Amino acid sequence: MTAPNLKNPSIITGITTVVGLGTTAVTGILTNTAGSNSVLKINSIFCANVDGENPADISISIIRNSTDYHLAKTITVPADATQIISTKDTYFYLEEGVGIRARASAADALDVVIGYEVIE
Repeated sequence: MTAPNLKNPSIITGITTVVGLGTTAVTGILTNTAGSNSVLKINSIFCANVDGENPADISISIIRNSTDYHLAKTITVPADATQIISTKDTYFYLEEGVGIRARASAADALDVVIGYEVIE
């Protein structure tokens, strides 16, 4: 595992990814694969409830070595509302082999939007 030099990286690529949680099972939503030779700087995570009538709960965790560490646990997102999970003021890094997972209390009710940078 080679971590890039964060003071003088060779490439920084900004990406926004959107994941619709179509199940109530724990779902991988972003992974920095082992051997990527990069680090992911997570700038923001938002969770939108796209169900027009019912609230739904969201849990977001970081998975490292098969263990989940919760960033947000059972937060209720009202119908037609958005919950801020993390912003650029609370950014964090995903090293190689580390990922982010989510679990919704209702299938097809929540979308998760992640803004991040791939630093190489």
